[in-house]
Amino acid sequence: MNTGMPSRLVALCFDANDPPRLARFWAEALSWHAHDATGDEVELAPTDGTAFVIRFMPVPERKEGKNRIHLDLTTTSTDDQRATARRLIELGAHPVDIGQGPREPHIVLADPEGNEFCVIEPENSFLAGRGRLGSITCDGSREVGYFWSEALGWPLVWDQDGETAIGAPDGAGPFITWGPPVPPKAAKNRLHLDIAPDHGDQRAEVDRLISLGAVRIDIGQGDADWVVMADPDGNEFCVLNPR
Repeated sequence: MNTGMPSRLVALCFDANDPPRLARFWAEALSWHAHDATGDEVELAPTDGTAFVIRFMPVPERKEGKNRIHLDLTTTSTDDQRATARRLIELGAHPVDIGQGPREPHIVLADPEGNEFCVIEPENSFLAGRGRLGSITCDGSREVGYFWSEALGWPLVWDQDGETAIGAPDGAGPFITWGPPVPPKAAKNRLHLDIAPDHGDQRAEVDRLISLGAVRIDIGQGDADWVVMADPDGNEFCVLNPR
């Protein structure tokens, strides 16, 4: 087991063709606040104790295929679930069929740029006590959950039936979960995590993450001051300088 200091989760990042519009949608969906805008990038600040921001970053490419990462939104009652879905559709979401079947209790929607998300039934006991953003839910292997537990220093809160989940040590904010299947990657993920070391330096943290199973990759970032890596399932993430 690697004993280096873990990184901090800084941001969940969306690739967006229209960052301001997509940020407005998710601000309404989560009741988060527009916190910062730099050029075409927009950032949302949490209102529920979550320790990271959500950042919307401009890209020219359109979404293709189902995302590997989606958000699960919690609800407090059947009426709340239906009203939440109805309100988000009015804001620009639309229902999508990803093979969930008519008996599934959650409602599957896509945001204005086609990113899938779920409005979860109130009976879901696993997400009880979470805020509106209940989970960052990833198609992935059980083992990649172990990687992220070590990378962030977040303890496992679930490890059964080929699925893993981790939660922040203070108990606030969403879980991050992984479970099969692990679909082949055809393009860069539309959603990714930005992390940064709290102690030490970026180079040492990159070396630590490589020892845990990550690899450095080139997505055309050029001479950036962040390092682009991929986790053991091939999902991109960025290692920022300490902050």
